[in-house]
Amino acid sequence: MGERSESMVSRRGALALCGYAAVFGLVASPAILVVSDAGAQTSTAPTTPAAPSTETPQSGTERRQERRTGRTERRQDRRTGRTERRQARRTGRTERREERHDGAAEEKK
Repeated sequence: MGERSESMVSRRGALALCGYAAVFGLVASPAILVVSDAGAQTSTAPTTPAAPSTETPQSGTERRQERRTGRTERRQDRRTGRTERRQARRTGRTERREERHDGAAEEKK
């Protein structure tokens, strides 16, 4: 009973073992993923679309570009409308001011 066949593992040895396991995991996972025969999935149009479309299915990049274009157009419309309203306010203000000044000048005569 006095003899033990177990060997003690030091903290340094345990830490080294964990480091080796981590490195092996990082090296092994890409190798396993590369070997996979799975192909990339492509988006397929549903067989019975809710609204029949004459357009061909678009890639994600094309859809993103359309959204960006739409946003840009809406933003430009807002800015144009804002500028037109501002100009209309300024014109109306100037006209009212001129009417007040012209009316006051006629009363003095």
